[in-house]
Amino acid sequence: MSTSPAPAVVFDLDGTLVDSEPNYYEAGRRLLAAHGVDGFDWEEHTAFIGIGTRETLEVLRARYAIDASLEELLAAKNRLYLELARQSTEVFPEMRRFTGLLAAAGVPMAVASGSSRAAIDAILAGTGLDAHIRVTVSAEEVARGKPEPDVFLEAARRLGAAPADCVVVEDAPPGAAAARAAGMRCIAVPYVAQTADDPAFLASELRFPGGQAEFTAQAAWDWLMGGAGR
Repeated sequence: MSTSPAPAVVFDLDGTLVDSEPNYYEAGRRLLAAHGVDGFDWEEHTAFIGIGTRETLEVLRARYAIDASLEELLAAKNRLYLELARQSTEVFPEMRRFTGLLAAAGVPMAVASGSSRAAIDAILAGTGLDAHIRVTVSAEEVARGKPEPDVFLEAARRLGAAPADCVVVEDAPPGAAAARAAGMRCIAVPYVAQTADDPAFLASELRFPGGQAEFTAQAAWDWLMGGAGR
């Protein structure tokens, strides 16, 4: 078990640590267009933010009666996404600062994401975040994606921490709901402004309704180190 003065911190990846949603949207748009589906727009994409890629494609495959198998769609979207992610993925500046503060204090960290293993590894390596975050869990490695708690519980297991001693950082309501289902506290940093008052976010222990524009590493750090994270 960790002897850190603060809880272990488990980050969602997409939309929380990095601004990867534009790349996910573009990969999805290209994938659907290749199967004759036009008009997939950003608004439709935002309904799937925080939900695993597999679960998203299951819905879209049924919605648009796509003949390709789910596994074919998953492989194709991952290829498209990785092409885009390797070209450009931005880390939110205050999140980079936050991971630096945590690393300097020896606070255990993990990423628990609905993305593929290949996508997680490529983004962390490409952005340099892998220097601080070495424990990662993909939804591919657990039975159920968010809003079920499986990825967070597996992250706690790999960190050697009790769920009650973990704090999740999330940008989407399904992830915040998954954190609560895992018995973990949550720092909510909404990616989509309209979700800021979602019940899953309102139940979070620390909330930044203005999202990344409001989040500061210092505020999150002070909350953790002040004992509120316990």
